[in-house]
Amino acid sequence: MNERYAMIIEDNEDLAIIFAEALQAAGFETGIIQDGERAVKELETTQPRIIILDLHLPHVSGEEILKGIRADPRFEDTRVIIATADPRMADMLKDEADLVLLKPISFGQLRDLASRLAPEKTASSQSE
Repeated sequence: MNERYAMIIEDNEDLAIIFAEALQAAGFETGIIQDGERAVKELETTQPRIIILDLHLPHVSGEEILKGIRADPRFEDTRVIIATADPRMADMLKDEADLVLLKPISFGQLRDLASRLAPEKTASSQSE
């Protein structure tokens, strides 16, 4: 797992950029994926620390992606944050996610949250 990598799976380009900037401000490297099918392929070879997941995506839904993540032991320590404007779906999936955020989500809200989820820097990692 890449402890400092956050994957943003969001088809709204403006929101994805805001999420990326907030996560970068919290010390994460970020990747943006705007298509559910591409996200599934990327997750075959990548293990992010945090995944920001929209539920309404083209080709493969966020709900399907979330089920795949939770079924894969490689993602046991990955935090999944659902970001959606759909309160009904959010409520349905709240037990599968580490956190559910209802849109609109502010830059500061996500930055502060990401800072709390970031792994602690140890003395050995700071000297590298």
